[in-house]
Amino acid sequence: MEEPLAVALRYSHCITCYYDRIMKKSLKIAAAIGILAATLIAFAHYAKGHPEVLRQLQHTSPWLIIVLVGCYLVWFAALVIILRVSVQLYNKTLPPQENILLNAYSTLANFFGPGQSGPAVRGLYLKKRHGLPIKSYIFASLLYYGFYAVISAFFLFAGSQAWWKTLVVMLLAGAGSWVVIRWYAKKSHLTNNSLSMTKVGWLGLATAVQMVMQFVIFYIELHATQPGVSAGQALSYTGAANFAVFVSLTPGAIGIREAFLVFSHSLHHISNSVIVAANVIDRAVYLVFLGLLFLITISLHAKDKLRFRYYTSESSAKDSGK
Repeated sequence: MEEPLAVALRYSHCITCYYDRIMKKSLKIAAAIGILAATLIAFAHYAKGHPEVLRQLQHTSPWLIIVLVGCYLVWFAALVIILRVSVQLYNKTLPPQENILLNAYSTLANFFGPGQSGPAVRGLYLKKRHGLPIKSYIFASLLYYGFYAVISAFFLFAGSQAWWKTLVVMLLAGAGSWVVIRWYAKKSHLTNNSLSMTKVGWLGLATAVQMVMQFVIFYIELHATQPGVSAGQALSYTGAANFAVFVSLTPGAIGIREAFLVFSHSLHHISNSVIVAANVIDRAVYLVFLGLLFLITISLHAKDKLRFRYYTSESSAKDSGK
C-alpha cells in the first residue's frame, strides 16, 4: 500500500498537470478569439476608410471576380512553395497545412499591418516554432527579393524597350541584389557554402510563377477597364507595380503602387484614369481573396481543434486504463 504522502504528491502532480492543460487550452482559445477579432476589425476599418472598393465590387462582374480570385489562389500557392523552399535551404520542413496557415496569416498581416509585416510574422514564427535563426530567414528572404527585383526589372523594360536596355536593367538589378546579399551575409557572419544551388533555383522558379500570375491578374484588370491595353503595356505596368513592394509603407502599398505607376507612364503609356480604375478593381478583388484566406484559416484551425480533442481524449483513455 502506498504511503499517504506519496499518494498526495501523485494526486497533486496530476491536478497540476490538469490545471496546466486547461490553462494552455484557454490561452489557445483566447489567442484564436483575439486573432479573429483583430482581423474582423481590420476588415471593417479598411472597408470604412475605402468605400469606393465596396462600390466597385457591386459593379464588377461576378465572373471577373471569380477568375481573379482563382488567379490569386495560384499566386498564393506560389508563396507557399517559396516558403517551403526557403526553409528547405536550411534543412527545415513545414507540413503543408502549417505552411498554408502561416502564409495566410502573414498575407493578412502584410495587407493590414504597417510596412512589410508579413515577413516579420513568418520570421518570428519560424524562429520560435522551428528554431530557424532570424538571420538565416532574412538571408533566404533576400535571395527571394533578389529574384523578385530581377524579374520585375525584366517586366518593366521588356514590354516597351529594346532588348539591350532590358538586359542592362536586369544586370543592374541583379548586381544590386548580389551586393546587398553579400553585404548582409558578411555583416551577419553567415557561412552559406552549404546552400543547395538546386533549391536556390527552385526558389527562383517559384518567384517567377508568382510574378507571371501577378502579370496575368493585372492584365485582366487593365483589359476590363480599357480593352485596348496590350500585353506589353501590362508587362511594363506589372514591373512598375512590383517595385512598390520595396517601399511599402501603407497597407497593401495603397498610394505607393499608384505613384510608381504614374511615374512610369513613359514606359507603359497607360493613363492615370485607367491606373486608378484598375487598382480599385484590384483592391476590391484582393479584399475578397483575403476574406477567403480568412475562412481557410478558420477551417484549418477547426481541424486542428478536432485533432487536438481526439488525441487528448485518447491520452486520457490510456491514463484511466492504467
